[in-house]
Amino acid sequence: MNCFFVSRSIRRATVLAAALAFAVWTPLRAADLDLMEEKAFRAAVDNVAPSVVRIETVGGLDRVGDVQFGPGPTTGLVIAEDGYIVSSAFNFIHQPSSILIQLPDQTRKPAVVVATDHNRMLVLLKIETNKPLPVPESTPADEIRVGQWAIAVGRTFPGERPNVAVGIVSALGRIWGKAIQTDAAVGPNNYGGPLVDVGGRVLGVLMPMSPDGAEEVAGYGWYDSGIGFAVPLSDILDIFPRLKKGEDLHPGQLGIGLGKDTLLVGPPLIATVRPNSPAFKAGLRAGDRIVRIDDRAVERRVQLKVEMARRYAGDTIRLLVLRGEKQIECEAPLVAELEPYQHPFLGLLPMRTAGEKGKKTEGVPLRFVYPDSPAGGARTQRGDVVVSLDGQAVAGADDLRQRLSSKAVGDTVALEIRSGGETRKIELPLTSQPEGIPSAPLPSAYESGSAAPDDKPVKQDVEQPAAANKPAMFKMKLPEWDNDAWAYVPPGVHSPCGLVVWLHAPGGLDEQSLLAQWKASLDQHGLILLAPKAANPDQWSMTEVAFVEKLIESLKTSYAVDPRRVVFAGRHGGGTLAYLLAWQDPQKVAAVAAVDAPMPGRVPENDPAHRIAFYVAKAEKSEYTKGVESSITRLRDERYPVTVEDLGKDSREFSTEEVSHLARWIDTLDRI
Repeated sequence: MNCFFVSRSIRRATVLAAALAFAVWTPLRAADLDLMEEKAFRAAVDNVAPSVVRIETVGGLDRVGDVQFGPGPTTGLVIAEDGYIVSSAFNFIHQPSSILIQLPDQTRKPAVVVATDHNRMLVLLKIETNKPLPVPESTPADEIRVGQWAIAVGRTFPGERPNVAVGIVSALGRIWGKAIQTDAAVGPNNYGGPLVDVGGRVLGVLMPMSPDGAEEVAGYGWYDSGIGFAVPLSDILDIFPRLKKGEDLHPGQLGIGLGKDTLLVGPPLIATVRPNSPAFKAGLRAGDRIVRIDDRAVERRVQLKVEMARRYAGDTIRLLVLRGEKQIECEAPLVAELEPYQHPFLGLLPMRTAGEKGKKTEGVPLRFVYPDSPAGGARTQRGDVVVSLDGQAVAGADDLRQRLSSKAVGDTVALEIRSGGETRKIELPLTSQPEGIPSAPLPSAYESGSAAPDDKPVKQDVEQPAAANKPAMFKMKLPEWDNDAWAYVPPGVHSPCGLVVWLHAPGGLDEQSLLAQWKASLDQHGLILLAPKAANPDQWSMTEVAFVEKLIESLKTSYAVDPRRVVFAGRHGGGTLAYLLAWQDPQKVAAVAAVDAPMPGRVPENDPAHRIAFYVAKAEKSEYTKGVESSITRLRDERYPVTVEDLGKDSREFSTEEVSHLARWIDTLDRI
């Protein structure tokens, strides 16, 4: 142990011993307690301050996404006496041309980035030094307790002393087991700095983090919210040897999907296995239940999420799974990236079942067969029934989709088709999802003579009552929101029905004009139209995402909605909000229709367990053209199907004919 550690430990012990003696032998007043706390906090900060450095960056981007970057300094923490410093990756995403480290003695040194940990979002820097740098002491993980003091330290302001914010440890194992949570103020002033205990030991390094995102800016929006995160220093020291070698670290990918059940309580049952992924190569299958990873038992999905979140690409994990009653052990080396998933396509549009809840379906009756598809080239036609896939009986359209989700484009599948009184077997190659719309008229999706059931009355302020034989147009209002909304339900609608959520452009909503534009298509295809209104007609706010989501749930209490035909749509800012809603909870939407609207943020991976399609309308001379074209490219790079509509030279509203084209596209979203 070097002299720095010895002297610091003695000083900490002396301070705490003096405070304890004072508390035992002296009647305490509130002012005395405040003074004791202040002295303890000062001593703790003095302990760690020699290891906290100021980081200055020069050059780089002015903006990354929605985050504006200025010339202000940031913070880092020394973790090795020979010049290794750790900081938040957030501080460097603007790609600075140079990095300068200012040590507590005001010495300035140029630094280089050695490696980045893209899982815990931290960066390792290196400076050259001719003397050992002071290294802080790490708090052992088993000594960290919820409720203990936590001091957030940064070094961004002028002066010799660091900036300090005091709080407590408010939770452990956050961000899927990767972070300590604190209510101390955490923000750009101390990102990359230490979170320390009252003894001056480092609990962790402060980072902007979020359980819903893995990018460098995730969690930045929680700045000053009372929720901050720190990656435990003990975890950083464990991976330090790998970073020191210049090895960038990435989250480890296995390549499985767990379906739609509640994440925290559902069992770790595999719903999909990504083709060519580590899971696929290890022999895992849909239906397997994971019961152990390495030496840790896994009983719930959240435990699986935590176990996977803490591992890196290049790590090899041992898995124990249950397949029925059989236990299977295997190993899987995790990878940094999976091939973008592309949902396969047979060329089938299935019949729909109207109002028959709980009825078991055998096979998949066909409504339409795409002429240029694999199925179209195999004499398959309307009225045929898909009986089995790869030798196993098919229990309906959803079952067929789910089983195809473990297949890859280019794979060959064996189908058993019943046509009239005969059954035949065929083998078909899987192709990619189509981006075009069938030119031939689509036949009815329901059996002739099937009647639409009477819908329940709408539990809102209803201007025109809903009935099976006439349309309903009514206002909707949620008690906790000032926003208005209205909905239109076509006459004789089959249940479950499709739903279009139209999000208006800046300037507000003219519901009568919108209905005139959409009514014929809604009536023809049996689609409900829901049109929320922004509180500010010229701009949607992020808080109104929750309003739209609750509005949809309220509508679903009165009408059964087909999840395969739920579409978020809009023009300009409304189209951008449609993308945001889709990324917020992809399981609740089947498609996005964006009219001259750029997509914000990054594109999530295409999920084998859930399909989303995109309908994008663009204009040649719009101010948004470049953003829209970039959106199309990024979506296709992730292998999403994108149907593109050309608006011509100038941006404009859809014509009635173009709305009809869009409605036909919506009518094909349940294709297989």
